[in-house]
Amino acid sequence: MPLLAFLAASTGLGKNALKDCLEKGGVWLKRPGESERRVRKGQFPLRAGDRLALYYDARVLAMAAPPVVCLDNQGRYSVWDKPAFMLSQGSRFGDHCSLLRQVEKTWPAKNIHLIHRLDREARGLMLFAHDRQAAAAFSQLFQSRAVEKRYRARVAGVLAKAGEIIRIETPLDGKDALTEATVLAQDAATSLLDVRIHTGRLHQIRRHLAGIGHPLIGDQRYNPVKSREPLRLVAYSLAFTCPLSGQERRYALAERNIAL
Repeated sequence: MPLLAFLAASTGLGKNALKDCLEKGGVWLKRPGESERRVRKGQFPLRAGDRLALYYDARVLAMAAPPVVCLDNQGRYSVWDKPAFMLSQGSRFGDHCSLLRQVEKTWPAKNIHLIHRLDREARGLMLFAHDRQAAAAFSQLFQSRAVEKRYRARVAGVLAKAGEIIRIETPLDGKDALTEATVLAQDAATSLLDVRIHTGRLHQIRRHLAGIGHPLIGDQRYNPVKSREPLRLVAYSLAFTCPLSGQERRYALAERNIAL
């Protein structure tokens, strides 16, 4: 039986609603011997032993993705500017508002791979590979810490004098972690930082800075002072030696786009 017909008979939802959910990535298939994956086509033929999971949330499906910008397309990889509050990749309930899906829709014939992540609340640069070989090469580059990642951040309190460098090496999740923050400017209540991370732990910048008593402004998770302000964090620069061409690459957002 085709997937759409099965879902319509099993759920009571209308076919138009189910088609929308399929297209936006809310239906998952687990076939024996294969990894679980999203399925999007209503005419997809089901087999005995297939297991389906439908994640339907009308509020999520009604969301629209903000416009995104590709900074550079090198054929086998591309670099994008992710807007704040956009997911790097989708959730179980859909991926239509994720940057990964927007890249996939830009080049539907390519096999797009997510190489690294950026917090939903943060804006900034992300790199995507367009084939498996390129994905493996860039994944190794990131894992070997051969990519220079820089961020602009504004934190609570006066951290240090302008020009001073703060080095934070507190382990995170039982693993080594290194963050370096240079103080660019300060006012009576906040400090503007240029941050470089040498490891890629979950929420590393946010956790490290909160851990020394200077959480990011607008951080709803790690800043005890809650506010309506957006997270003041921008991943503004990526620099590396391309593992495919051997050429030096540096990508950076314009200064006007990283003002905090």
